[in-house]
Amino acid sequence: MSQDFQPFVPAQTRMKEFTLKAILLGSLFGILFGAATVYLALRAGLTVSASIPIAVIAITIGRWLFKTTILENNIIQTTGSAGESIAAGVAFTLPGFLFLTIGTDGRSVGASYFDYVTIFVLAIVGGVLGTMMMIPLRRTLIVQEHGVLPYPEGTACAAVLKAGERGGDFAKTAFYGLGVAVGYAFLQRILRVIAEAPVYMTAFRNRYFPSANIAADITPEYLGVGYIIGPRISGILVAGGVLSWLVLNPLLASIIDPSLIAAQLVKLGYLKDVAVAGGPGGWNPVTKEFADTGSALYRAYIRQIGAGAVAAGGFITLLKTIPTIISSFKSSLQGVKATDATESVKRTDRDLDVRVVLFGSIALIVLIAVLPMIPGNTVLNKILIGVLVVIFGAFFVTVASRIVGLIGSSNSPVSGMTIATILATALLFISIGWNGAVYEPMVLVVGGIICIAAANAGATSQDLKTGYIVGATPRYQQLALFIGAIVSSIAIGITVKILDNPTQEMLSQGITHAIGSDKYPAPQATLMATLIRGVLSFNLDWQFVFVGVFLAIVMELCGIKSLSFAVGAYLPLATTLPIFAGGLIKGWVERKQQPVNPEEEDLGKGNLFATGLVAGGALFGVVVAFLQAFPSTEQGLQRISMEEGLVQSLGEQGFYLLGVAFFVLMCILLYRTAKKH
Repeated sequence: MSQDFQPFVPAQTRMKEFTLKAILLGSLFGILFGAATVYLALRAGLTVSASIPIAVIAITIGRWLFKTTILENNIIQTTGSAGESIAAGVAFTLPGFLFLTIGTDGRSVGASYFDYVTIFVLAIVGGVLGTMMMIPLRRTLIVQEHGVLPYPEGTACAAVLKAGERGGDFAKTAFYGLGVAVGYAFLQRILRVIAEAPVYMTAFRNRYFPSANIAADITPEYLGVGYIIGPRISGILVAGGVLSWLVLNPLLASIIDPSLIAAQLVKLGYLKDVAVAGGPGGWNPVTKEFADTGSALYRAYIRQIGAGAVAAGGFITLLKTIPTIISSFKSSLQGVKATDATESVKRTDRDLDVRVVLFGSIALIVLIAVLPMIPGNTVLNKILIGVLVVIFGAFFVTVASRIVGLIGSSNSPVSGMTIATILATALLFISIGWNGAVYEPMVLVVGGIICIAAANAGATSQDLKTGYIVGATPRYQQLALFIGAIVSSIAIGITVKILDNPTQEMLSQGITHAIGSDKYPAPQATLMATLIRGVLSFNLDWQFVFVGVFLAIVMELCGIKSLSFAVGAYLPLATTLPIFAGGLIKGWVERKQQPVNPEEEDLGKGNLFATGLVAGGALFGVVVAFLQAFPSTEQGLQRISMEEGLVQSLGEQGFYLLGVAFFVLMCILLYRTAKKH
């Protein structure tokens, strides 16, 4: 079927493609969307594909300002998308260094590895591994199975690039959403006119429904994410949040003594001692009560239940795809063996030499063995890490690349692959006598690199599909992906470290890391650390984990995607509620419109406006985090804040209602824009 396919730009056509301006623009977008993805992943534990908005912006800026060709625009989009996928893998795993076993000095055994250089190196290794392992698979997955594997995001990006002259209309909607998000975020995070997380408590809460409240982090990025993922998934997410915060939390608050909760927080390292005030929920050792019992219960018990549910959901998702995994791996290997090296190679069929994979894999093992920032007691330990990375990488890159071809990058079970890698590595370590806290960072390194590689492999596959349709040169795309991985890793490491800086208010509460706090809960990374810590130390609270496991099984028996529900149960309800609002709007729009082709859906005005909301809100959040990293600018932001005056004049609930009114206005704008499909 692929032999009859004719790309948009014929193979014999010579056109500007791999140019300096295309690489520079793509690198810029990779940095921007990489930073936005880190922010979103640490806050919500979710990401959305940046390929389509980058393609839209590439057409606008590239064609209008730099007179770029369609193939240059493809290189811009290819280079930029690497940043988003690597950022997701980094944010989902590497902050876990902070949550490994806490020593007698109050620091995690992995905290010393949570520095810029280590994050930068691991991001590059994972990104390069994901792209490198895709080189021999391109002809099999992209060319030979062109009519079998749709690669939805890649096909949609190709449609955007081919639309050429329509690029202005696309961009107008995306930029409109971005402008609305920036204006809203300025009012919310700079002037403080809009409350960040309004809270509603029922009048009978303290007596009849202890520790229960309804809160919503009303930000543009959450609304946009909800619209993009739709009513079904967002509804399952919020259902998990309702179970945790309006079922389990009040139930546990009714039957567990606060002193036992405090003791559990001490065991988990959130509280130094039951005689010391502070910690999640604000423990008071004198009155033996919490200022906020709900937050304490969430950290002490519910997050462990959620972790068990997420782990089980990831495994169940992985088990469901085992037939696809086996067939994908076999067909991919057969395709590589069947490649005829003697045939003349057209421009649109030129890949990097397969020897890049062989020598590149050896180089990665050597680098891991000799670099001092990689955890490991001896060179032998590090060599084993390198070998595991290459073996797991080759397998899961193949799996991820095939799966995203069927169901898209957003639905790829990367978390399940990472959990499987972590548990397999931990069990291997135990089998050779490597157990205890000292080996925890080593396991996380293997899991982190594989997570980054699998995420980047999925994005790489979509990009190569786009290039195949428009008629790009694969070799140039692969080089652009390597460049994008390296450049975006520079910004991703900086962003992670900046976001981790606690504000003055956090420091006053004894919080030394913003990541892991309520501001940036980093749910996926916390889960990875919990599993590693529990398996290697034989000290996991299995009773809570198993509750979560069987909760996921119950959801599967009810015909519900357990992973989405589990993530919702793990996250605060304040996160999933505004996401659900976006999903509801998508549902209302779909009810009033005729069904559209899935490929065209990504190009609809609603999706483009929503991606603008996500990009604008997340990027502005990164900017504010950068400003708060410096005491002088943080004090300046406090001086121009209008929150105190509004609370005094309107009251706290009035201030919350004002914020809700602004959020509703943004919802109306999204709905009206989406109706103009």
